[in-house]
Amino acid sequence: MSEFDDINARGLVLVGCGRMGGAMLKGWLARGLEPGATTVIDPRIGEEWKGKGLRLNAPLPANPAVLVLAVKPQMMADALGELRELADTLVVSVAAGTTIASFEAAFPGAPIVRVMPNTPAAIGQGISALIGNEAASAAHLDLAESLMAAVGRVVRLDSESQMDAVTGLSGSGPAYVFHLIEAMAKAGESQGLPAALSLELARMTVAGAGALAIHADEDPAVLRENVTSPGGTTAAGLAVLMDAETGLPPLMARTVAAATRRGRELGKGGA
Repeated sequence: MSEFDDINARGLVLVGCGRMGGAMLKGWLARGLEPGATTVIDPRIGEEWKGKGLRLNAPLPANPAVLVLAVKPQMMADALGELRELADTLVVSVAAGTTIASFEAAFPGAPIVRVMPNTPAAIGQGISALIGNEAASAAHLDLAESLMAAVGRVVRLDSESQMDAVTGLSGSGPAYVFHLIEAMAKAGESQGLPAALSLELARMTVAGAGALAIHADEDPAVLRENVTSPGGTTAAGLAVLMDAETGLPPLMARTVAAATRRGRELGKGGA
């Protein structure tokens, strides 16, 4: 019995098939979602999705198992306005800043699960956090988790109030890491390395350290200590990076706080 049996029988509707929606769709199809059971609503659907048996911009099925909203937060109001009321359908949103209350107003009584994934989902290495409303049963949450597991790991939150911080940390976090790679590469150049070599070293250092942090049993602080010899080169670099006033900890705290505040603003309808 496949995890997609009920969805294949009743159908899945995906609204928005950009990078995140497309990544999820690829993962679902690989896990057994039938193209003919999948309705994709996106006026700018990419050529890669045509001719694959999907129902592209077709009428919605009468009672789909799942409706997945993967449009940008700024476009959510328009998307909700175009959807008719659905009965007995799990509504899953992967849009930052749009609250469960907004969906409850659009779909009264519906089970709703709000999810915050991140862009490494495009290669199956994402991390998604989810929370459901009171109408979402354990089975609904399990189904949402199964859908998001197609693009990476999944964690469950205790309350929706945690979602803005998740957005500020892991949702926006890949951009912080990309900028870290940029900064490291530029720093290597300033010490005499060729640009291409410095960039490759920075990329692989971040990728390898991240993989080690995932697979090692130790806490990241222990891993850091393991490669830091007293009085050595790493210790000299960390003395700058870990400065309590000008180093990475206070900078990262301000960064995540700014993104978290913006998430709250979007949830309140901020432009």
